[in-house]
Amino acid sequence: MRRMSEEPRTSRIQRQVVQLILDRRLTAGAPLPTEAELMDALGVSRNSVREALKALQALDIVEIRHGYGTYVGRASLTPLVDGLTFRTLARHDDDTAALAEILQVREVLEVGLIRRVAATVTEAELDTLEDVVARMESAAGTGGADTAGPGRSFSDLDREFHEVLYASLGNDLVPQLLAAFWTVFRRVSGARGRPDEPSPETTARRHRDIVRALRARDAEGAQRAMAVHFRGIEARAAEQSRGVG
Repeated sequence: MRRMSEEPRTSRIQRQVVQLILDRRLTAGAPLPTEAELMDALGVSRNSVREALKALQALDIVEIRHGYGTYVGRASLTPLVDGLTFRTLARHDDDTAALAEILQVREVLEVGLIRRVAATVTEAELDTLEDVVARMESAAGTGGADTAGPGRSFSDLDREFHEVLYASLGNDLVPQLLAAFWTVFRRVSGARGRPDEPSPETTARRHRDIVRALRARDAEGAQRAMAVHFRGIEARAAEQSRGVG
């Protein structure tokens, strides 16, 4: 019973600390009031303040630097990534379906946004995408990571392609969301020991098809090429779940 009565109070103090950050327009890295100041401002005990701050730290809303103080956090999507990874891996009964769900979210985001990219991507960004695809093709041809760059893999180049692709939208949340779902998918695939992509050669070719359509300012063609790319990943994942290939 004591635990049940404490949880609402901790949640309330968390909301009050967040509201304090917003009211004072504090940005990432800015110092928060001391524990004593928070106790006075919120009218709560030191333990209550510490519990609330620990909970907010887990959400990346605050950062506790022992010996230095508490600061406003980056409010990244790391908690979302960790939670989704655990949720997916915890589905022991049907992890293939759980992986498919993550992939479907990525697909909806990327296929839906690619039409806007066709209207906003610059020639310089297209040149960068061409360069990434060329490095993907080179890395695929050698079957290794050497041509991808020092310490980089084909997967790194794949991720870089998608990051550059949506940069022209000027929406900071888009690359963060895409990176979050990408990371979850990679973590789960790695934990299950399953190759989650078609062959590197096929993947590189599908990325070049996307760039070719964007060069032509063909929004529908770019959308089709992106959909084909995701269908290939889905098909490969399905094959692996059946033990094929």
